[in-house]
Amino acid sequence: MPLICRATAPGCRSFSASDAFALELTTALAQIKIFPMQKPLRFPKSRRLTLDSEFQRVRTEGASIRGGTLTLGVLKNAESKAPVRAGFITSRRVGQAVVRNRTRRRLREIFRKHQHEISGGVWIVTIASMRAARETSHALEDEWLRLARRASILAA
Repeated sequence: MPLICRATAPGCRSFSASDAFALELTTALAQIKIFPMQKPLRFPKSRRLTLDSEFQRVRTEGASIRGGTLTLGVLKNAESKAPVRAGFITSRRVGQAVVRNRTRRRLREIFRKHQHEISGGVWIVTIASMRAARETSHALEDEWLRLARRASILAA
């Protein structure tokens, strides 16, 4: 079925259905973006420390690196093939629930972006201080990366 524009419009011409389909297909192909092979940046529940016993194990058996706004608890397991797991602590001192949850989301995003840079078999607990809620995401990321380098958990 041909698509026809108003005959009174200047520069008007008729289009057939195949012309319209070709135009639609060309537009769709132009919008496709091809990215090089990237590792998935998901952070599923299996990669999180959720049990109290896991947090306690990192505290008792691991090392603690303290910074200005964050404290990183790191436990290096024997299995280097095991996935990296992370947990986040924001106490009530950080602020009310909205502030704590926002801070935790920002910390999860930082970990999610850098999880493939961390050597395998490491459990990380990130503890936010009161000042962490007032810091920008960029400043938190810089602090987290600085502490991770000090803990020697970033793969070279």
